Parts: sequence; structure tokens; C-alpha cells
Amino acid sequence: MAVLETLPVLLPDLQSSSSFLSTSTIIALTVFFALLCACIVIGHLLEEHRWANESITALLLGLCSGVVVLLVSKFQSSQILVFSEDLFFLYLLPPIIFNAGFQVKKKQFFKNFTTIFLFGVFGTMISFCIISLGAYLLFKRIGVTNLGIEDYLAIGAIFSATDSVCTLQVLSQDETPLLYSIVFGEGVVNDATSIVLFNAVQTLDFSNIDALTALKLLWTFLYLFFSSTALGLVAGLISAYIIKTLYFGRHSTDREVALMMLMAYLSYMLAELLNLSGILTIFFCGIVMSHYTWHNVTESSRITTKHAFATISFIAETFIFLYVGMDALDIDKWKESNASAGTSIAVSSTLFALVLIGRAAFVFPISNITNCMKKRNNTKIELRQQFIIWWAGLMRGAVTIALSYNQFSSSKDISKEYALMITCTIIVVLFSTVVFGSVTKHLIEAMLLRHAKPAISDATDIPSLEDLNISFIENGDPSEEGNNPPPRKNSLRLLISNPTHTVHYWWRKFDDKFMRPAFGGRGFVPFVPSSPTGARDEAS
Repeated sequence: MAVLETLPVLLPDLQSSSSFLSTSTIIALTVFFALLCACIVIGHLLEEHRWANESITALLLGLCSGVVVLLVSKFQSSQILVFSEDLFFLYLLPPIIFNAGFQVKKKQFFKNFTTIFLFGVFGTMISFCIISLGAYLLFKRIGVTNLGIEDYLAIGAIFSATDSVCTLQVLSQDETPLLYSIVFGEGVVNDATSIVLFNAVQTLDFSNIDALTALKLLWTFLYLFFSSTALGLVAGLISAYIIKTLYFGRHSTDREVALMMLMAYLSYMLAELLNLSGILTIFFCGIVMSHYTWHNVTESSRITTKHAFATISFIAETFIFLYVGMDALDIDKWKESNASAGTSIAVSSTLFALVLIGRAAFVFPISNITNCMKKRNNTKIELRQQFIIWWAGLMRGAVTIALSYNQFSSSKDISKEYALMITCTIIVVLFSTVVFGSVTKHLIEAMLLRHAKPAISDATDIPSLEDLNISFIENGDPSEEGNNPPPRKNSLRLLISNPTHTVHYWWRKFDDKFMRPAFGGRGFVPFVPSSPTGARDEAS
């Protein structure tokens, strides 16, 4: 974590209390920890009047702190901490993504996986193409002329990354399970796809562009996507097998909790070491760990891991938004860009307009395509729900900021255009998060919650359940009560008519027969005499 030389200037008379600790570093961390505490307190006070969530609170506190530091330094600098890509990608982002995979509602996620995959992968690629092409055609008219093809493609990947935190804090999993599952799942897959696209762009050589460049970009994307996913699945299964086989809980629950954390982080680091996508790897590692590994540990470890992962993720995300708020007033970047207010507004407005168009270009068409594939009306995405999904993807957050820094501040002496892109990225993130995020609750209540329908149980959500039972259960008695058995559908027809439920049915059979005996999971209850389960077993 790098520290600017601003703080020694602000406090010249303050001497270091020890020879091995930097005073400026201590002051910077003290300020950030105090602001984190303030965010938690203010977020608690605003819980019942949720026009602003923790993200907005952190941004506003960061802005206020940046103003104070700017005034104290006599407009020399507003930064306390220099943004470090290593700090973000190695320490702050992994716990956020892992917790998203670990806490995901797997039943709803995989039940709507087709829709989530279309939104998160194909939708993000559509948005990527529109934003890249639009920036290439429009920026030159504004006066931004020194960007290369790789920069425009990077801009498309950077602004395709969404941040749906504000919307998810308003939606309810119980009242709107379909909508919540789609928004949550698409948000995570979208971030992963955007980073994979960004990494794919970085690996290509644009000095010689030909017809194969697009195919190379597609191949690189597919390779990174599926290789990273496979690595995450393998890492999660290895952790489940080790904990199930060795059973650390009989001696120390601390060891099994530590092993879960370290194995998750190790999967991310291995992906980065192999030049894969760490975000995809750790996300699917979290899903596998929640399905197998989490059920192999003791009861106390289950409670500990569930709350520990959520807490670490919350602190990391709040820290990121605090920094974004403070960095928005970094006077050095605005001086380096040397752009007028009109130019900055024009570039920021163009980027945001492209975000709006790129989002609408795939949300509504894909929603209607998936509706045509569904037979029951209660599983279709209504027009008001499509609007909420579109709205949830308009906000930009930490991933956008980090990718922008990675692309446009990799060298010490950045050009005016690069500095302009960083400042405009900050403007888009601030505007979308504060303005759009503050009206999200009222918009959703007006568009959706007033028309909420009673929740439907999972059993009624599966139209092919009887067909599946009739088709796959072979021990029925056709002569019972003289009734003829209902006509059976073959497996291929079921797969075509109800692909999600048919695949889920076969996966459950495969999971119960082969995976759970080897890797544990639900049903594997470790015996610990001091635990409630162990006490009940001893009593019986």
C-alpha cells in the first residue's frame, strides 16, 4: 500500500513513534479505519430510511474527507493512499467475489442459469461491442484523438462491468425470487466476463490487425472463461476431499476454517499465476465449497465461515468505495488531464449514454427470447421486471475503477487522454452510484412491489416434475386400480422441452451416487462430542 508524501507536509512536526513504522502510513490507516466505522454506524442509522446504502454512504464520506485533505494541503493533493492495483486485485476483490459464490442461492441460481448465462456472458459481449464501437466513432468528434484500438476495446470492457449492489439491497429473495436470482447471478457473471474480456484484449497484438483478430479475441475469451471455471471447480473439490478425509474438526476447528480460507485464496493466486481469470476461479470455488466443503466441517465452523466471509467481503467493498470517493478529488489527475469542464462532461456523458444503450440492446431482446422458451407465465420475465434488470446494470463500481487504472495509469507519465479517461471514469461511477442508487428503492417500489404477487413454492415452479417422475421411475404398477399409466416422454423430449429441470434431475442423481460419497456435502455430519449434534447422538 503506497502512501503519498502529502501527509508529512500536512503534519511536519509529528515525529515517528518508532523506527520501523511510518507515521504517514499509520495516519492514513487510522483515517480509513475511522471512516469504515463511520460507514457502519451511518448505514445502521439509515437502515429504515434506505435512500442511501453503504456504497453511497462510503462514497459521500470519501468525498467529504477528500475535501478536508484538499483544504488542509492548500489544494496540493487530496489523496491519503495511492491506488494500488495489487491492493485491489490481490486483497480486496477476492473476498468479495468468493463470498458472492459462497453465499449464492444455488437452487435459484442454477434454476435460472440459462437466463443468467445469456445476460452475463452474451449480454456483456453485446454491451462490450456497442461501447467500444460508440467510443471509437464519437470520441474523435469530441477531440479525444490519441487513443488506440486497444484503448477503445479496453473502454468497452471497462464500462461493461456493472455494480448491482443498490438494487440487490432493495429486492427481496422471498418476494421476488426470480428477479433477485437473475440480478444477482448476472452481476457476478458480468464482472467475471468483463475482466476476462479485458484480459483477452491485453493479450492481443494490435500492431497487425487482420480478419483473424476477432476470432483470436473470441478464442482467448473462451479459453480464459472455461479454463478458469475448471480450475475453480477442481480447487473446491480438492478442499472438500481433504477436509472430509482428514477431518480436522476432531482436533481443532480452527484448522478447518483456516484451510477453507487458504484453499479459496490459493485458487485465485493459481489462476493469476497461470494468466487465467482469478475472479471466475474463486467464484466457482466458492460455489463448490458451499455445496461440499461447508457440509464437511463442524457446526461451529459452519457458523464461523458463513459470517467471517460475509464480514470480510463487506469491509473490503466499503473500503473500495471510500477510496473512490476520496480519489475523485485528486487534484493531480485533473491537472494532468488538462481538459476543460465541457470536454470532461462531454466524454462522461458519451460514456454514460453508451452504457444506457448497450444495456438496453441486450436486456429486452434476451428477456423476450427466454420468455418464448418458457411455457408457464409465472416464470416469464415481465416488462416491469425487464426494466428493473436494465436499471440494476446501469450503475458502475469498483471493478470499473480498477480496470480503468490498470489500462490508463500503468506508466508513470500518463498522457492527457489517459488522465482524462480516469477522471471521466470516476465521474461516471460517482454519478451512477449516487444519483441512480439513491432513487433505486423508490423506483422499484413504484415499478414492482406495488404489483407483487404471492410467492409460489418451488414445487409449483417445476412444470415437468410429474413428467420427470413418470419418465425415470420404472417400478410403477400399471395394473393398479385398472388405470392405464400416463404416456411417458422420452429423455430427449424432456431435455428439449424442459432443459433446466431435466439437467438438474440427472445432476442430482449423479451427485448422490458418485460425488457426495467421495467429496461429502449435505448429509455428511461430522461427529463432535461437544457439539449439539454430538450431544444428541450420545444421548441416543
